[in-house]
Amino acid sequence: MGLLPASATFEGTLVRLEPLSGHHAADLGVAAEEDRGTYGFTWVPRRSEIDDYLDSQTRRTESGKLCPFAQIRLSDERAVGCTAFWDPRTWPGRTDLCAIEIGFTWLAASAQGTGINQEAKLLLLEYAFETLGTARVDLKTDARNERSRRAIHALGARFEGVLRSWSQSWVPGEEGQLRDSAMYSVIASEWPSCRDHLCERLAQLRAR
Repeated sequence: MGLLPASATFEGTLVRLEPLSGHHAADLGVAAEEDRGTYGFTWVPRRSEIDDYLDSQTRRTESGKLCPFAQIRLSDERAVGCTAFWDPRTWPGRTDLCAIEIGFTWLAASAQGTGINQEAKLLLLEYAFETLGTARVDLKTDARNERSRRAIHALGARFEGVLRSWSQSWVPGEEGQLRDSAMYSVIASEWPSCRDHLCERLAQLRAR
């Protein structure tokens, strides 16, 4: 894996992030077939595609560009989605990490709005800044995906602009086309305030 934490596991009070593997397939197949109404701009495998999905994530992992995690809901110990570190970038002329992206994220409908997404991002951001020592963490989404953009903004990430025709579209009917991507980031100097903001939001969600 090189720069990425191949075997890392992160645990909070709502979610545990553990390395994605074949033993998550059954749970993920169930999770992916809950209400799919929020997946219009995001590719989430169908139950019948889970094995191919896991194979493709394994290939990306072996290339050193991806570190995928299953999101385990602690209340029932079921895998309810995935997320990942990916696209590690090094400092110019050096081999140590300067930036990384959090992406490949999806959650079952029953896990959305429960605080799992916020806590997973907190765990990944904390590791990126405080253990890996990155200067920057990227997040991006389809520029048309207002729901995702609101969620990223609510994490405390800063909007940087829209990159036109930047990455593959996952919208049905747009196969082989490029989408505009809304770009967000958190940089190291912003991390302490971002961390406090996320901790406050999580406390409010837990208190519900």
